[in-house]
Amino acid sequence: MPDLLIELFSEEIPARMQARAAEDLKRRVTDGLVEAGLTYAGAAAFSTPRRLTLAIEGMLARSPAVREERKGPRVDAPEKAIQGFLRGAGVTQDELEQRDTPKGAVYFAVIEKPGRPAAEIIADVLEATIRNFPWPKSMRWGNGSLRWVRPLHSILCILTDEIGATTVPMTLDGLSAGDSTEGHRFMAPGRFPVTSFEDYEARLKRAHVMLNPAERADHIWADATNLAFAAGLEVVEDKGLLAEVAGLVEWPVTLMGEIDTAFLDLPPEVLQTSMREHQKFFSVRNPKTGRIERFVTVANRETADQGATILAGNQKVLSARLADAKFFWENDLRIARSDMNIWTQSLENVTFHNRLGGQGDRIRRIAGLARELAPVCGADPDQAEIAAQLAKVDLSSEMVYEFPELQGLMGRYYIEAAGHPAEVATVAQEHYSPLGPSDDVPTAPLSVTVALADKIDTLTGFWAIDEKPTGSKDPFALRRAALGVVRLILTNALKFDLIDIIELHQNQVLESLAAVLKEKEGTFFIGRGLVEMPDGRKVDKKTVDLLSFIHDRLKVYLRDQGIRHDIIDACIAMEGNDDLNLLVKRARALNEVLSTEDGENLLQGFKRANNILSQAEEKDGVEYSYGADVKFAESDSEKALFAALDAAKAEIDPALAEQDFPKAMAAMAALRAPIDAFFEDVQVNTDSEVLRRNRLNLLSQIRSICTSVADLTRVEG
Repeated sequence: MPDLLIELFSEEIPARMQARAAEDLKRRVTDGLVEAGLTYAGAAAFSTPRRLTLAIEGMLARSPAVREERKGPRVDAPEKAIQGFLRGAGVTQDELEQRDTPKGAVYFAVIEKPGRPAAEIIADVLEATIRNFPWPKSMRWGNGSLRWVRPLHSILCILTDEIGATTVPMTLDGLSAGDSTEGHRFMAPGRFPVTSFEDYEARLKRAHVMLNPAERADHIWADATNLAFAAGLEVVEDKGLLAEVAGLVEWPVTLMGEIDTAFLDLPPEVLQTSMREHQKFFSVRNPKTGRIERFVTVANRETADQGATILAGNQKVLSARLADAKFFWENDLRIARSDMNIWTQSLENVTFHNRLGGQGDRIRRIAGLARELAPVCGADPDQAEIAAQLAKVDLSSEMVYEFPELQGLMGRYYIEAAGHPAEVATVAQEHYSPLGPSDDVPTAPLSVTVALADKIDTLTGFWAIDEKPTGSKDPFALRRAALGVVRLILTNALKFDLIDIIELHQNQVLESLAAVLKEKEGTFFIGRGLVEMPDGRKVDKKTVDLLSFIHDRLKVYLRDQGIRHDIIDACIAMEGNDDLNLLVKRARALNEVLSTEDGENLLQGFKRANNILSQAEEKDGVEYSYGADVKFAESDSEKALFAALDAAKAEIDPALAEQDFPKAMAAMAALRAPIDAFFEDVQVNTDSEVLRRNRLNLLSQIRSICTSVADLTRVEG
């Protein structure tokens, strides 16, 4: 079985596109080969800045011959039907066979496709792959029609077996496939032939090209950490930067340089961000002081002076970049220490959203909501309001304008420099969190308060103007904001009625933007409508819709913890579903009970009782909920069920009042045995109308007690 080696050699491919392109090449070529009948044992794809490579092992030498029989129309079918069959099968009428069947004489087509040589199939598949390659961006060059991410210089395509290597004959826009490649652009220019993947990889390495991007990344990290360790320092880990730099070089040479002492007092985050974004440098930190003191850069070649000229040039450019950062830092500090109101006033002219006003409007709303939330979060209302007013001031700073990713962090520095307490300054950095399902959740009361206020304002604002996520589109990250609300509440065990806060703040949003909304929305305030909650409260339907959206995020969050969506739905149907901690406690307790044998069997018993009762109520047109009388019980199991229901109710009611859901669920699960025994011994729909009504009322008690804990009708099973 031959092995296949493909290399597409071009000008430099952007680092961010290389990994995906290698996988696309592998997927498209292997899918095309398999579809044509060429199976294989294994495939691996690689990338460097100038090449995409695919190696396939153990491939068939030719596709197998195929014999296929197709049943066609009856012999006496209309001519149109017969001609359509001929076109679909690709045969002539003379090639058809007539066979007798129980339905009469029918045409059959026997289609035989001979096998094709692997080289012929590879040429077709590779040409289709190159012409239809899914680059995010591509270009044309010269007079040809071919598009590629950068000009494509050569195609290597060889089949290797025990006899030797043969080139797959193929020509594409003037490029003919061959058996040669090029080494490093500067250290080993010129082409050389290869005979197999092993030969190719070895000769590339001798020509100063590391083919495997993982090997390049490991080499860079090992050299960088060794250089830093020798100087008593440590490299700041940055996996994203490491992957990017590994895609910028074919022969990584790691060099460590010094940062001018004039810049060492800049915040370490500023140094790290500037070097990463502008220079693709790794930051090197002094573990004793936490300061960034040096940098590591990765060159693409070895030099006679051991990289001294490269380092000198890099240090010169870095000093110019850091001089800008130092100017921004010092200028921002001056404003922070003198009058931070300059930034606050500047935010009045910054639009948050054209239908939700400016940043100044939004900050005032967040500050007001933070004051309302402070008591339930354990924060001081005055401090919460101040922290919310200051949390976004750094958006007007020059440093954040230059490096938007530093928002919040720089706010912490500036607010502390202005003389505010550390806990108020920390809010600026922490109130954006959590940004995702794995991001840390703030726990400091002030940070939790403002983070909640920020996210609730975002959600209520966009809900007020009917800008909701649709399908996979969520341009304002509202799903992330809702998940942030869920995680903040659950992580910090906050207990409050979320719907009251949402409705209060939504009204404040509408009031603050009344003039804008009336002008743009016209009849916006008409027909908003009310919806009744499980506890009887009448709430604005927009508010209920937003609560449902937050519940959906809660389902996703709990699903990752092993709690099914139907169990959560059963708990959402109960009163208090806007107290997320209460809701989750109920869901976890129900999930634990239903994961036991007693719980599973109880659920089946409940569903049986509920089905019999529902059918009877529909048939009779009455509701059986007036209480059963034990004096009509005939069997011991029936009497035992009466006693068990009374005992369960006596335990469940106080447990629910104390929100002790595990105790309430355990008492409910204890009903499993008496309910099972009842259904084994007793016929509910008996001939005696008195006994039937009494037993249906007894089933109503089962339904009432079980659904007082959770709406089990919503649980699948």
